Amino acid sequence: MERNPFTAEVVEAVCRHMNEDHAEDSVLIVRTLGGQAEATAAVMTGLDADGIEFSAEVAGRPVPVRIPFAERLTERAQVRAEVVRMYHEARARLGLPPRSG
Repeated sequence: MERNPFTAEVVEAVCRHMNEDHAEDSVLIVRTLGGQAEATAAVMTGLDADGIEFSAEVAGRPVPVRIPFAERLTERAQVRAEVVRMYHEARARLGLPPRSG
């Protein structure tokens, strides 16, 4: 396994941002792309070049969820674009219109 291109500080910052500002988006991603349709909450716990990790609450229990990225990421700027792509894919799978703004 290759070394994670993202430092612990970057991972922590991305997790904090997702958990503080995009908690509902994380639940949507975990429900659709993570195969946990019954998830009621999701906390981002990590990421590496190949995927993003969450702890989802399913039936009152924490369930680890790993969702692979569409491609291997090597730079921090790619993380945002990939998470946005996941969010839009999740909305499309549910038949929801794109969110404006």
